[in-house]
Amino acid sequence: MEIGRGAEAVITLEGGTVKKLRLAKSYRQPALDLRIRQERTLREARITSEARKLGVLTPIICDISRFELKMEKIEGEKIKDIINQDLSRMVGETVGRLHLGGIIHGDLTTSNMILSYGKICLIDFGLSFYEKTVEAQGVDVHVYFQTLESTHDHPEELIEAFIAGYTQTYPAAEAVLQRVKEIKARGRYL
Repeated sequence: MEIGRGAEAVITLEGGTVKKLRLAKSYRQPALDLRIRQERTLREARITSEARKLGVLTPIICDISRFELKMEKIEGEKIKDIINQDLSRMVGETVGRLHLGGIIHGDLTTSNMILSYGKICLIDFGLSFYEKTVEAQGVDVHVYFQTLESTHDHPEELIEAFIAGYTQTYPAAEAVLQRVKEIKARGRYL
């Protein structure tokens, strides 16, 4: 049963297993397409597993093939449907752990977060990569803030709660949050 579809993949649920299949792109040269899909699939599996080692709840990868990941189904509610200040603070703590380990999620939206048994679970590491620069971390946080501002009530309160959790967990948080302000200002003049 199909449960989601993105720009790169189709997500299906079969029993208790979630399958993510990266689709071929006809506009790319076939050999390049094969390489890109395989590299992205492998990177997503690796980073999803590495994030777990940092104390970030993620789905357990059960199997991997060239273009497909099989992973556990995470039980819970999407954060986008239940967000509040306490949850946003928890998201800040979670992102702080991720950044401390040098991982950029790449798509930090409330649709890619599930509250599972009282913990924040990050899903969809399809755009993730390893990076420790303030710029990359700032872009990651900026995406989360934009999601709050565009789709949720009382975004200022949710942002403040995130900042409290993030600064509590991540020693370089102040530099990243300053960069978020710069990134936001740059966007106004494009």
